[in-house]
Amino acid sequence: MSFPPGLLPEGLSDRLPPQAEASARLARRVLDTVATHGYERVMPPLAEFEDTLVGRLKSMRAQDLVRAIDPVSQRSLALRPDMTAQVGRIAATRLASVPRPLRLSYSGPVLRLRANQLRPERERLQVGAELIGSDSVAAAVEIVNVAIEALQAAGVTGLTIDFTLPDLIDTLAAGPLPLAPEEIEAVRHELDAKDAGALAAISPAAAAYLPLIEATGPFHAAMERLEALNAQLGGAIDSRIAGLRAIAKPIGWDITLTLDPTERHGFEYQNWFGFSAFADGFIGEIGRGGSYAITRADGADEPAMGFSLYPDPLIDAGFGSQPVRRLFLPIGHDANRAAALRGEGWHTIAALTGDENGERLRCSHWLDGMEPRAY
Repeated sequence: MSFPPGLLPEGLSDRLPPQAEASARLARRVLDTVATHGYERVMPPLAEFEDTLVGRLKSMRAQDLVRAIDPVSQRSLALRPDMTAQVGRIAATRLASVPRPLRLSYSGPVLRLRANQLRPERERLQVGAELIGSDSVAAAVEIVNVAIEALQAAGVTGLTIDFTLPDLIDTLAAGPLPLAPEEIEAVRHELDAKDAGALAAISPAAAAYLPLIEATGPFHAAMERLEALNAQLGGAIDSRIAGLRAIAKPIGWDITLTLDPTERHGFEYQNWFGFSAFADGFIGEIGRGGSYAITRADGADEPAMGFSLYPDPLIDAGFGSQPVRRLFLPIGHDANRAAALRGEGWHTIAALTGDENGERLRCSHWLDGMEPRAY
């Protein structure tokens, strides 16, 4: 069975001009923005030994990875499905002795074995920043605001930031609202589905979690409901309430804030705080972040806070695009003048033969002696 020479595997695609340039430009805007806040770039490899990578991928199983056998070591390799775990490895090993907090940024492709209906692509661009050594409220304030600034630098408007408390159910189940171990996952599932009837049907203990469904939606109204529940629980989640208020306070009025305190999908490896970023006109999130822990070489956990952006939908929609002035240089043109024009922002296309046509090469102008002329 033969395949067309241009056929690519399902979920993989080429980026052609001008989108490839737009992709690089958008990633650069994000990286330049986070760099101004002290985040230094790292570039982990595309593949690692499977056992090393899997040990740090807390939200993905080995069977979900694209794998191959390394012909040199004969060990199993895995292509990275996420760069956050690799940054954690670098921080815990190569940069273990660097003073904390350690601020790192990254950009590159990631590859997953399977896609989903919402995002059919298996290869995605991931750009992000990680703050290693702290998961404090101050670190959360910084990470959320740097993520917002990076998205705005990429040209995104109509932003919504949705906050969540990934470990809230575990915290309540182990304290003021006890649950049997076998009930916890069922309660999580029904809270995710926002199914009050199914939640109440689990058990009387599970029914006590019903107020959390109401504490979902626009931030300030949802926070009032969450605070009312907290009062009933004798202030059991005072620190979570205070943290959310502090994180929300410096965010600009032009950013929509929402709260879903029990959202867990995609936040399985995070602990006290998580957030997702959405933009008007786009289905699904374009970024997410929050607090988590990395495992150091001595086996101890180190706190961390970070975010990842997945800008492919933005690139497909034209973000990162920039008008380009293309100038055709005929045979015998003045090389010094062409160099000066490139310094002014022109992209020059030099003729290799005398019969080339600048318009066919998508040039808007040609160099007539010393000056550009429009076609």
